[in-house]
Amino acid sequence: MVVLSSLTLKRRRFIALASLLFEPNPNSKLQFHTLRFFSSSSDQSWLSVPGKPLIRWPHEALAPPPPEPGPTQPDSGTNVPNNDFAAISGLLTNPTISSGLSLHAALDRTGIEPGPSLLQAVFDHFDSSPKLLHSLFLWAEKKPAFRPSAELFGSVVNVLAKSREFDSAWSLILDRIGKEDEPTLVSEDTFVIMIRRYARAGMPQSAIRTFEFASSSTTFIRSGSEISLLEILLDSLCKEGHVRAASDYFDLKRKLDSSWIPSIRVYNILLNGWFRLRKLKRAERLWMEMKKENVRPTVVTYGTLVEGYCRMRRAERAIELVTEMKTEGIEPNAIVYNPIIDALGEAGLFKEALGMMERFLVLQSGPTISTYNSLVKGFCKAGNLGGASKILKMMIGRGFIPTPTTYNYFFKYFSKSGKIEEGMNLYTKMIESGYSPDRLTYQLLLKMLCEDGKLDLAVQVSKEMRSRGCDTDLATSTMLIHLFCNMRKFEEAFVEFENMVRRGIVPQYLTFQRMNDELKKRGMIDMVQKLRDLMTSVPHSTRLPNTYNKDGDASRARRSSIMRKAEAMSDMLKTCNDPRELVKYRVPSENAVVMANRLIEDIKKKS
Repeated sequence: MVVLSSLTLKRRRFIALASLLFEPNPNSKLQFHTLRFFSSSSDQSWLSVPGKPLIRWPHEALAPPPPEPGPTQPDSGTNVPNNDFAAISGLLTNPTISSGLSLHAALDRTGIEPGPSLLQAVFDHFDSSPKLLHSLFLWAEKKPAFRPSAELFGSVVNVLAKSREFDSAWSLILDRIGKEDEPTLVSEDTFVIMIRRYARAGMPQSAIRTFEFASSSTTFIRSGSEISLLEILLDSLCKEGHVRAASDYFDLKRKLDSSWIPSIRVYNILLNGWFRLRKLKRAERLWMEMKKENVRPTVVTYGTLVEGYCRMRRAERAIELVTEMKTEGIEPNAIVYNPIIDALGEAGLFKEALGMMERFLVLQSGPTISTYNSLVKGFCKAGNLGGASKILKMMIGRGFIPTPTTYNYFFKYFSKSGKIEEGMNLYTKMIESGYSPDRLTYQLLLKMLCEDGKLDLAVQVSKEMRSRGCDTDLATSTMLIHLFCNMRKFEEAFVEFENMVRRGIVPQYLTFQRMNDELKKRGMIDMVQKLRDLMTSVPHSTRLPNTYNKDGDASRARRSSIMRKAEAMSDMLKTCNDPRELVKYRVPSENAVVMANRLIEDIKKKS
């Protein structure tokens, strides 16, 4: 008699319940395709083969690659003079030109007449250079013929708030409220940017105050849009982990206005927030409260619940909810089914996930790009590159255009498993096909190359990243500085550090401290002083992680000493036959029995 483990029984029950969600698929061709998916014994991927891709890449997703030589070009589709764009780009990348009067004088010498389209193209290209972009905008504003667009004004506010220059952002906003010649610059969208950036910066109370300031004025908030702005506030707080602050503000709003009836979207946002924070009891309590107050759930509500339970490894409960929503007359769609397929992929149940996806095709909505991305992610996490590649071919064959997220799952797998050649092959194929990698792709490539010690190739990729229009952000610049330090190229590391400060990015204190220590060890006193001056010129934290040790050599020596003692003890244990010999190596301490007896005697005396 075979006894099945509880895990096997749970898995079988889940699959049985999941199979009930769909009617049997009458399309035998699709069923055959699923079986054939697992019939191939080869795990080779077209990604591991050098050269051009073996599949037809969709032209809709391809952006024309920038020319190899020559200046940087604006994005295609913009009516921007290339010469003007190249001239401004050259000034912003010139290390001898800083923000303020230096940049303004250099811009005046070009004779360029700025327009909103030109500046918008520059902002899109240099989105991680807040100081320089703010200075560029202030220069353009001084030109008599310049009139900023609402989109450009939003970009200025966003780049300042992104770099936590909130005072400068508010200065721009308040200066333009009530101006008759610029009535549309400050709008609801402006405050949406500020709310989201405050939430991301870990400042929930500032986000709430921004909402209250905006909702108290009828100048730029349209009738009825206060409710949508509240939903954006709660959504921003929940997505950044400030669910308790969002929930408390929600409760306060209801307490202050008993006539206010929250929308179902508000409940959905809070439900999703508690699940993202893995607070199952709080999510279930809110769900019970919704039922008690007769709040009618939507397909999004059930999709949120299903995704939350799948995230909490409670897939059986997720399946039960799908059955429940059907009885209430709500038809499931991709919002509900995608989390289940994602959970199957995460659990390594690829046959079941593919079978469910093929049955999904009989529904009117059918699989979405998220469905395929979930399967690609699952196969990559399981180390099945061949399976992930077949999913990629399948999705392209069915008319879905892969997104950067799709390809980044491959790069994450390559980075984690140290498959340098395969990662560079995919990168080369993307470039040859005209597909532009995003910043995360380059970060994953740099991480992979640095960890494998291919530092020269990493420097080459970083240069190509800049040439293709990816402005280096804090994470990328930090990675490059540590890369240069590992290569003992301290001058290059200092130039990158200096460029970060020039562009308005505050380096991490850990990066500064490590550079400072390395330069002092090598007697580079002048560079140490310049480094300190740069760090002093920007507001920064002086906190270091607990793992940081200033005296790295002493730490390594201690670790080596401990390892030597451990190896000596290990060798002695292998050869020692008399346990009594080990007593003399024991650290002097009282015997446990002696200590217990002494404790008993003490208790007796006190009693």
